[in-house]
Amino acid sequence: MTCGSNPPWKTMLSLLLPAMLSVQTMALMEVYVPEQPVVALHGRDATLNCSFSVPTPFNLSDLSVFWQLTDTKRSVHAYWKGQDQLADQAERFANRTSLFPAQLGLGNTSLLLSGVVVADEGSYTCFVRVQDYGSAALLLQVAAPYSKPIVTLEPEFNLRPGDEVALTCVAYGGYPQADVIWQDASGRNLTDNITSSFVANEEGLFTMTSVLTVVLEPNSTYSCRLINPLLGEEGYASVTITGQNITFPPVALWVTVGLAVCLLVLLIALAAVCRRKIKESCEEARREAEEAKELEEEESKTAMTLLKS
Repeated sequence: MTCGSNPPWKTMLSLLLPAMLSVQTMALMEVYVPEQPVVALHGRDATLNCSFSVPTPFNLSDLSVFWQLTDTKRSVHAYWKGQDQLADQAERFANRTSLFPAQLGLGNTSLLLSGVVVADEGSYTCFVRVQDYGSAALLLQVAAPYSKPIVTLEPEFNLRPGDEVALTCVAYGGYPQADVIWQDASGRNLTDNITSSFVANEEGLFTMTSVLTVVLEPNSTYSCRLINPLLGEEGYASVTITGQNITFPPVALWVTVGLAVCLLVLLIALAAVCRRKIKESCEEARREAEEAKELEEEESKTAMTLLKS
């Protein structure tokens, strides 16, 4: 191939497309692809279904099939003259695509894509030509399940009533970004209090980290629920914070403080009563002593008077 010349499939396609556009309303061929997106699991094989209908039997040598990326027009797979034509196939699809040869005569031009990766996500167009022309595009979406979520508590020790604690939920290796729902034991949604982040690795798969901040209460359960928009609910994990981790649970603290205040008041009142009683007893004893002394002095005076007389 000389420099600057178009690949054969591009030349054929450049002639094919104007003809397709001009006779689209007259074409007898219908090309069918799924209306809903095709969801493929990361690392697995996926079939991009495409079929066509023709009114009469045809020779495979007259069949031309082109699969290409809708947006960039890069070649994914090409077939004409009874065999695959892969010289101009995009490098990342090399050795990963195939048609179903035994099905071509039945109008099945589906493409098998092996080892699906995140980068394969996008729109694919299937062009078919026998005597007439037709094309249709489908959407491929890639999904990867996340690992089971793990919930951790920070800090784990020396917790006190009213402390703010951070609950962290982590899951790995998923795609696309998942929805994260935090709930308490009663099912109340706590999602407004969270911060979530998604970091992609070199394969495009995400590590999800979600942090929920709560004010510490005893015997509370918090759950992290992970929902993959393509695969549905994937994982669930929970953590329970019990009073064993808390020095003084809030309820017990107020009870203790109340009892201490009552005891202090009681002791003060008791001390005041005792002091008053002791003071009264001392005064009474002093009065009795004075009365006894006065009586003794009077008796002594009476005795002296009798002796003198």
